[in-house]
Amino acid sequence: MTNSERAGAGFRIGDPALAELVQGGLAEVEELLRDVVQSEFHPVMETSLHLVTAGGKRIRPLFTILAAQFGSTWDRDSVVKAGAVIELTHLATLYHDDVMDEATMRRGAESANAKWDNSIAILTGDYLFAHASALVADLGTGAARIIAETFSELVTGQMRETMGPRAGEDPVSHYLTTIAEKTGSLIATAARFGGMFSDATEEQVEALGAYGEVIGAAFQISDDVIDIASPPEESGKTPGTDLREGVKTLPMLYALQDDPDSRLAKLLAAPITDDAEVYEALGLLRASPGLQRARQTLDDYADRARNTLRILPPGAARDALAAVSDYVVTRTH
Repeated sequence: MTNSERAGAGFRIGDPALAELVQGGLAEVEELLRDVVQSEFHPVMETSLHLVTAGGKRIRPLFTILAAQFGSTWDRDSVVKAGAVIELTHLATLYHDDVMDEATMRRGAESANAKWDNSIAILTGDYLFAHASALVADLGTGAARIIAETFSELVTGQMRETMGPRAGEDPVSHYLTTIAEKTGSLIATAARFGGMFSDATEEQVEALGAYGEVIGAAFQISDDVIDIASPPEESGKTPGTDLREGVKTLPMLYALQDDPDSRLAKLLAAPITDDAEVYEALGLLRASPGLQRARQTLDDYADRARNTLRILPPGAARDALAAVSDYVVTRTH
């Protein structure tokens, strides 16, 4: 695998110099992540390192580093710190999400709540949030305010998902708002931080934030499609995970809109535990207009992401962000 492929976390950064720069920046973020969770109290360090060392593509700090290439000069130390703030925040939400979802696995390893217990997992997430807050304090009050607003959006999105749509609320609109808050908001902040700490113009910073929010939501929609449409040998994931967990994703919501009284609707009424019914539901979803509508929505989001890049100066970094917009669609085929 080439540096450009590794730096792109699945998609290709075509410019070798940019790929090398991104790879070096991500290595510095990785080192900082490991440093900040060090503690004289070994148990909290052990639980914190559990997910830090479990891997992950570091997509969010990747966006911070790419976005930092649009200004006149970038403050490498601040950009690396900002990337670490974003990743610590993301990791903290994973600890909390696993408790709420009663998950047993995370990134191929036993989840923290399963390995220890719910209380330890929650406290570890809080510990990572604390370190993210300490790091962002070094970046100034503007950055601290933005990350505080992002915390609020993350929590609102999680609550929105947990409570579900209110009476009379359109489930599709509810879902798209939820993923904008739960997924898009943090990637938007990652990109904004990159622009802020490279002396990008205010207009460019806003464009980077808009791009991050849209592309973050697009990644979630593409995951929804992959969970239904892609065989495990291609995606590396077991299809039907959302069906087994009772999570209604965008293709399912569209299918339910099309035919609320169908056999598929009956299957989707609750988590599916029977393998035969999972395969039946997958077959019905793959044949449904709902899957095609979800693909079209994904295409629309990718187009919106590309359009936000128009005001950014042309070059290798803009090409790389455009490549992400292409990748988020092609990964579903």
